[in-house]
Amino acid sequence: EPSPPPVYAQAAGSEYKLTLGGYIQTNLESGDVSAFEGRFGANALKDRFRLRRARITLTGDFAEQFDFKIEGDFEQSDSAITALRSVNVNTGATTTVTNSNRVEFSGTDIFINWHRYPEADIKVGQFKAPFGLEQLTPDTLIYTIERSLATGALTPERQIGAMLWGKPLANVWPEQKDLVTYYSGIFNGNGRNFNNNDNNEFMYVDRLEILPFKGTLLGQEASLKIGGDYLFSRDDAGTNISPALNLKVNTDGSLTAFTLPGADERHAWSIDAWLKIGRFDLIGEYLDESVDGRTVHGVAPGFADFDPHGWYVQGSYFIIPKKLQAVVKWEGFSPDQLANDGIHSITGGLNYYIHGDNVKAMADYVHTWSDFRQANPQFGDDQFDEVLLRLQVIF
Repeated sequence: EPSPPPVYAQAAGSEYKLTLGGYIQTNLESGDVSAFEGRFGANALKDRFRLRRARITLTGDFAEQFDFKIEGDFEQSDSAITALRSVNVNTGATTTVTNSNRVEFSGTDIFINWHRYPEADIKVGQFKAPFGLEQLTPDTLIYTIERSLATGALTPERQIGAMLWGKPLANVWPEQKDLVTYYSGIFNGNGRNFNNNDNNEFMYVDRLEILPFKGTLLGQEASLKIGGDYLFSRDDAGTNISPALNLKVNTDGSLTAFTLPGADERHAWSIDAWLKIGRFDLIGEYLDESVDGRTVHGVAPGFADFDPHGWYVQGSYFIIPKKLQAVVKWEGFSPDQLANDGIHSITGGLNYYIHGDNVKAMADYVHTWSDFRQANPQFGDDQFDEVLLRLQVIF
């Protein structure tokens, strides 16, 4: 019998490049699960296998100097990034619920980018706001299994909006085109997958990156990248201002997402540096935010002003070039809502690159301690330990 004809897909549009891909990250988490994120006490999680990310990505390029990306995730994280907010029309009270414990499909990156001029690309849609080096590093490329608590609590993660970005020296000084890169975005400011803004104001986020050195140092390839960010936003009641992780301090010192009981005004900034010398990487970042309440139409904000801030320093070294990498991270975060509410962690890990980042196994041990619980022993343990394992496949 004749063989059936081959099945093929054809692009419906005029794009000259269309790529379908994705990745899967599966975790095993044991011990004091996610205690480094402030999840302990009444907020503790149990040992588990976890489908951390399962994403499908479609990217394309058009001859008219446009590119696009559509990506969705079949997994929902523990944080309330998919929180749904309802408002009682009679009382004005807001209720936030989440489907974050369910496995279902939701949008991550969905954007169009016009790249006609490398000095001034224009990007519109849903994507990560340009704030925080660790946050902007792709999920498949970070050296520890999870990002630091400060990054999760203080960066805006994905937002819906528009951004102007580029390399201003691309044409005037081509050999130094990467010396300066800028990003300037305007967003709704209330998280991803929300088409409605929380008010008539926007979130403004800017980032500047400088690559002052790229060449050879100590006989090895080396580079130094320095970055700085700024964020301004005025939010209304019911907005979750920690979309990626935890920020609000509970009475036992643990953390949960911070949904505003009243209006606020936020200013945030961060600085970061990344030094690479051969097999060695040294990365550091400091983040700071001021959350100040606003009285709107005579309604008080319902919370005291606070100034959360945090940092991390991370070093890594390839024991076997391009195969086996050791990582150490030291981090701290202060939500600034209760006395002695700081949380600190030390992470030690090994990454084995089976086939580069495309097939990678990771193992981390995280030791965490809570300043609040140490000062208030009636709430229980103040020291926590967790082991995380991950297998990553990119296709």
